[in-house]
Amino acid sequence: MTILITGASRGIGKALMAGYTCRGARALGTHRLPEAGAMLHLDVTDPASHCDLAGRLKETPIDLLICNAGVYPDKGERLDTGYPAAMWAAGFAANVTGVFLTIQALLPNLRASKAGKIAIIASQMASHTRAPGGSYIYRASKAAALNLGRNLATDLRPEGIAVGIYHPGWVQTDMGGQSADITVAQSAAGLMDRFDALSLETTGCFETWDGRAHPY
Repeated sequence: MTILITGASRGIGKALMAGYTCRGARALGTHRLPEAGAMLHLDVTDPASHCDLAGRLKETPIDLLICNAGVYPDKGERLDTGYPAAMWAAGFAANVTGVFLTIQALLPNLRASKAGKIAIIASQMASHTRAPGGSYIYRASKAAALNLGRNLATDLRPEGIAVGIYHPGWVQTDMGGQSADITVAQSAAGLMDRFDALSLETTGCFETWDGRAHPY
């Protein structure tokens, strides 16, 4: 089984890499820096980088593509003075366009698997049921990623490719902070269970790391 995880140099992506490696799977990770050890270079905001990655992988079947790379650029921004246009552009380039370009570039590899799956790491902050204010760029971009995943699930179902969208929990990472609810190991273990369960019967699902259906 071959798995490719974007944004695998730290946090949840790194924990997923470790988890799948322990299982004996072939786990490929990407990193946005050109010099990243054994990891593959991918800047999800750069179309040329996607082309380069696809060229390196050639016809390698990918059984599971995990779109984990993302940014949270607007912590602490003020409504009256913050959220500059460039920040909006950068947030959507990573969290939405980057997800789409990754999937688009690696569709031949997912098709070669004959039973490929796509997992998009979103957030409960994408849901219309959670609107406490603030973090407009992150919330809007994750909502767009959720919508993207739902529509991809419709288009890819006839090809046998299932798509799931997931809230990883409030995780003790650089993004989540040390006061978060769960560790990266807990999140990764739960997510791996969710990815195992993903099928054409559940394609388009929006679920939490611990298996609960999340309102859209």
